[in-house]
Amino acid sequence: MEYTEVARSAADKLLSYSKDESGWKLCKKSGEIAVHWRPSCEFSGNLYKGEAIINANSEHVWKCLKPEPHGLRVKWDSNVEDFQIIEAITDDISVCRTITPSAAMGIIAPRDFVDVVLIKRYEDGTIASNATNVEHTGCPPQRNFVRGFNHPCGCLCVPVPGEPEKTQLLSFFQTDLSGYLPKSVVESFFPYSMTHFYNNLIKAVKNLKV
Repeated sequence: MEYTEVARSAADKLLSYSKDESGWKLCKKSGEIAVHWRPSCEFSGNLYKGEAIINANSEHVWKCLKPEPHGLRVKWDSNVEDFQIIEAITDDISVCRTITPSAAMGIIAPRDFVDVVLIKRYEDGTIASNATNVEHTGCPPQRNFVRGFNHPCGCLCVPVPGEPEKTQLLSFFQTDLSGYLPKSVVESFFPYSMTHFYNNLIKAVKNLKV
């Protein structure tokens, strides 16, 4: 029951982030992709928001984003080395482990994250993946990885009214990478990483539609 409550709380926070326009500052813009930030209320770092319009319907976009073992996302998302389900709690809630490769020319070592993930569909057609860090006896910290911590984060595939083949993708990240990383490295990594995420997703969606 605890995992369920934590997951639902993360989903509520993600929805509130998507509706709250206050305090955001633009930190990177690349074409139609924009990344904003503001101080996180969850930890000492920042909350980042990415947004872009994807030229595909929300179901197509969701196929590429869906967090699942051996799914499409592991193939196109260069920030995801592996994705594992540790325990299925309900049909739409699971405890998962995500492994990320080294980054920033090796300054950021490989990491793993253990999160409870809730997949939620809203009445307006929005499909959301919501996650936040949890502990699980089936996945203690491992020697070869730095254990990072995701605070409420995820993606929302929002249908564009009157444009059935367009989706507004909102993504939110507030991640404690842990370890001894300079603040400047962390703050430059996330905007770059999120822009790269969107560009790779756009390519993956095009390939799926072909």
